[in-house]
Amino acid sequence: MYGSPHIVSDVMTHTVVAVSRDAPFKKIVKTMEEWKVSAVPVLEGDGRVIGLVSEADLLPKEEFRNSDPDRFTQLRRLSDLAKAGAVTAAELMSSPAVTVQGDATLAQAARIMAQRQVKRLPVIDSEGMLKGIVSRADLLKVFLRSDEDIAEQIRHEIVAYVFPGPEEPVRVQVADGAVTLTGQADDPSLRSVATRLVRAVEGVVDVKWHLSGDSDTPHASRTASR
Repeated sequence: MYGSPHIVSDVMTHTVVAVSRDAPFKKIVKTMEEWKVSAVPVLEGDGRVIGLVSEADLLPKEEFRNSDPDRFTQLRRLSDLAKAGAVTAAELMSSPAVTVQGDATLAQAARIMAQRQVKRLPVIDSEGMLKGIVSRADLLKVFLRSDEDIAEQIRHEIVAYVFPGPEEPVRVQVADGAVTLTGQADDPSLRSVATRLVRAVEGVVDVKWHLSGDSDTPHASRTASR
């Protein structure tokens, strides 16, 4: 697939620091500092993910340190006040953890993050065992693909099948992730199919058509972001 990362396991971080459910508050803070991470999965004894502790879960302890609990109960969620008094990972963690499996597509992972408003997802296998972690930054790695890599994939996997022929009827150019398809493609339905397929290629940020011999205004199909 010309080096294209299509699933979560292609871009996730494989080495993940985690803590047990009985890990004390200070150990969690120390672990995050040592590993330079902003969240850690919480595991059962067998390695199954049961929750996630993030910096946001730890901050209430400092925020409510010198405050009147009764006043803040009225202003903030009770869960925040409870976390201010928490001392172990089991009390601090957000549970159940929002997770994703390694064979999920990058688009699926991105939708989960957006819908659940999280910045990272523990990656698990079919039995819930921790296999890695994927962050928003990891999902953006697809846009590091070279233009030539993207163009080669489009030529071999899309143009060659949608527009078969002894001579290539459609030429592919890519600049900074923006794809331009040029040539003879008179069938609007085939152009529509090709456009959708090209948009689905990892790393593509825009798609345009420039048709030779077309008397109408050149057809353009754009996508601002994936």
